[in-house]
Amino acid sequence: MTTPSQLDAITELVPHGARVLDLGCGSGQMLAHLQRTRGCSGYGVEIDDANVHACVHSGIDVIQLNLEEGLALFEDQSFDVVLQLETLQHLRNTERMLQETARVGRIGIVSFPNFAHWPNRLRVATGRMPVTKALPYEWYDTPNIRVGTFADFEVLARKNGLRVTDAFGLQDGRVVRRWPNLRASVAVFRIERG
Repeated sequence: MTTPSQLDAITELVPHGARVLDLGCGSGQMLAHLQRTRGCSGYGVEIDDANVHACVHSGIDVIQLNLEEGLALFEDQSFDVVLQLETLQHLRNTERMLQETARVGRIGIVSFPNFAHWPNRLRVATGRMPVTKALPYEWYDTPNIRVGTFADFEVLARKNGLRVTDAFGLQDGRVVRRWPNLRASVAVFRIERG
């Protein structure tokens, strides 16, 4: 989430004054934006030393934690919103982290690169793995453990007793609501316990 329009699209899903937990917060850009524009408070969770330092330097409260270990540190429903923006594809136990997101927060907002985006499909049809803005790495040098699609996430959410309350794609900073599985490079979901 780097462009202002991408930040704004996610921000619209977060209630004013919400207590937010940002999983895999990077340098804290999203949390800083939410504090500035929505009056939110909360914490970032990050494992990378440089990103933790950047958060501290920017005044973002951050906890250094490996998400693979879960969120036992946090009580049930201790946050209004839990953000998991483009982190799911880096985790080995995706289902467990999705369940933890729903346990810790009243609302979960999840985003990830949409592998079903039409340029990715075309690239695979020609026998090659895609390299795009949303998936910028070669297959042999990627931090992504898995790839997912807009349509697959809806199935995963239902399987885990979650209700999708909003869903759309992002393409070049624009919100895509019509055929997002085909037309969007990033999938975005707002989820709640079913």
